[in-house]
Amino acid sequence: MSTLRVGLRCDAGPRRGVGHLVRCLALAEEFLTRGAHVAVFGTVERVDWAAAELAARGIALHSGPESPAGLVEAARRHDLDVLVLDSYDLDPAGAGALRAAGVFTVALIDGDSRGQDADLYLDQNFGARLPELAGRLLAGSDYALLRDSVVTARPPTPRPAETVSRPRVLAFFGGTDALGAAPLLTRVLVATGHPMDLTVVVGRPEIEAELEDITPGRGQVIRTVPPTGSLPSLITEADLVVSAAGTSTWELCCLGAPAALVCVVDNQRESYARVVQHGLAAGLGELPELAEAGLAGRTARASAARTVYGLLSSPQRRAALAARAWSAVDGKGRARVVDAVFEALRPAALRA
Repeated sequence: MSTLRVGLRCDAGPRRGVGHLVRCLALAEEFLTRGAHVAVFGTVERVDWAAAELAARGIALHSGPESPAGLVEAARRHDLDVLVLDSYDLDPAGAGALRAAGVFTVALIDGDSRGQDADLYLDQNFGARLPELAGRLLAGSDYALLRDSVVTARPPTPRPAETVSRPRVLAFFGGTDALGAAPLLTRVLVATGHPMDLTVVVGRPEIEAELEDITPGRGQVIRTVPPTGSLPSLITEADLVVSAAGTSTWELCCLGAPAALVCVVDNQRESYARVVQHGLAAGLGELPELAEAGLAGRTARASAARTVYGLLSSPQRRAALAARAWSAVDGKGRARVVDAVFEALRPAALRA
């Protein structure tokens, strides 16, 4: 069989965030290890570190076609054997158009296929299940797509309980923090009154300006850092991570991080509920509720602060979360996905 040519269609930017690109990057790394030629199709705007991640791996970035016809034309022009679609914005008819053109199509989804007619679907969310896609669906955290930098940082065993007087806390909310969660959750953390060394990843300059107006309490230190490819190192060094319940959830699990999650957007709700219910992370609630004015918002924020305080003051509680998270995601998901793609392509190769 000649060199497999793989395209990944995704976008990243201040409005979309970087979750789609990050999981496509993980899949790209695995295809590259199998000797495939890989290219990304889409727009990467105002996310310099993400563009640098592609360049460092020699992955070309091409303009992303939007229409079904455009996807087919791009697949033909670049002689693609496989095209991975990871977008909520593309016309769902694109997958069927690609299949009709003879391009093996993989659709990355989050609980909703959007009517796409793909050869293979992947829903990496914990407990995912879509019976109507039986036979073509890879479902659950066994298929979590994780980058090299995450997999190599995975500890060999869950971290033990460790008593510290001033826990190191890491807070991040996606590559761009599109909904501005960092200032609100930083205030929740400060409101615990517990000493902490807090590092906040700042996705946009306007968020940093808001954070500068927050005064830490006694024994609390707040520092900000820009988005970085070294996030796995920051995660493994932290005693507690506060994050959005998106793609990064599986990175936190793989790294065995004790985490408290916030449901930031609607499509995270089902996965967030499952993760919290099974004790893989603590739940702080939904961002719109935490941001509400009046009594309802104050009550939600106070509840979140109590949850965080309980974690900061209990190394045993943090260790229990970390152990369950570590056991749920083994870091081999992307290999299983690529195995499934090659297995599906093998009969066609034999016929050729």
